[in-house]
Order: sequence, then C-alpha cells, then structure tokens
Amino acid sequence: MSSGTLDERDAPAPAPGGLNLPREWVRQWWRGLAARERRLIGTAVAVVAVALLWWVGLAPALRTLQRAPAQIDAAEAQLQTMQRLAAEARELRGVTPVSNEQAANVLKAATARLGDKGRLAVQGDRAVLTVANVPSVALRDWLAEARSGARARTIEANLSRGTSGLTGTVVVGMGPAQ
Repeated sequence: MSSGTLDERDAPAPAPGGLNLPREWVRQWWRGLAARERRLIGTAVAVVAVALLWWVGLAPALRTLQRAPAQIDAAEAQLQTMQRLAAEARELRGVTPVSNEQAANVLKAATARLGDKGRLAVQGDRAVLTVANVPSVALRDWLAEARSGARARTIEANLSRGTSGLTGTVVVGMGPAQ
C-alpha cells in the first residue's frame, strides 16, 4: 500500500449476504494515502464544493438581486401607465358623446390648420386623414384635437418619416360605436 492505491487484493472481503461495503473500502483507501495526498484531495474536494455552492446557490441569487431594482422600476412605470389609462377611461365615460356630424366638423377644422399638407375623407363613422410632408408636431396636435374635440380614436396609422416630415394615412373612428 505504499503507492497509495488499492487493488483487488486489498479490498475488504464481501460482507455476509454478498454485499460489498464501499464505505469500508474508501476508509481503507483513505488511510493508505500519504498525508500530502490527503491534503491535495481534501483541497480539491473543497474547491469543487465551493464552486458548486457558487454556481448553484449564490450566483443565481446575486443575479436576481442585481436585476430586481430595474424590474421593480419597470413594474412601477407599468403600474403608473395603467393607472393613468384607467383614469382616462373613467374620464372619457363621463364625457358627453359627440354626433358624427359634429365630429366631422371638428376634424375638418383641424385638417384645415394643416393647410395643403392634409386631406380628410369622412366615410360614415370613420375618417381618413392623408398627409404629405406634415411636421410631426402638427400631426400630434391634429390627433389631440381629434381625440378631445371629436372624441375620435385612432384605428390605423400608416406613416413614413421623410426629410420634410410625415407622409401617409391615419384612420380614426368616430361616434359611440367605435
């Protein structure tokens, strides 16, 4: 046993009933190792145990702790947005509806402020605004007026940004059945 290895001759005899006792074999093998080899194996086992503890236990927990503030901020921002939208919905329920004729007049007046860059086509309870090279601020103002004055909601927007402004169409729905 001077080499520190066990061969079949050194293995303990099988226990009664034919069971081999691996624990006893490991004890004998361990006792047969030199003190230096025991220290090296003990150090290797400790390093592996620390690495497993880090990879399985600590690293995932630290990642969670690092991500938590950003996730909390995102959730709070989402909550504020939802609360704002809920308040807006409550407010809009209390607003008196506007007839399609009144809504069309408000949209026509707002479109007139766009000048030759905007053209409005009213079709029943929908209106289609076609714009060509309109500044984004002017379109934003038109949409705000359509929403507040005509109680119109944007249904579809197909816009592209060019060097001179936005070009495309915006479809809004009017009336209570939007």
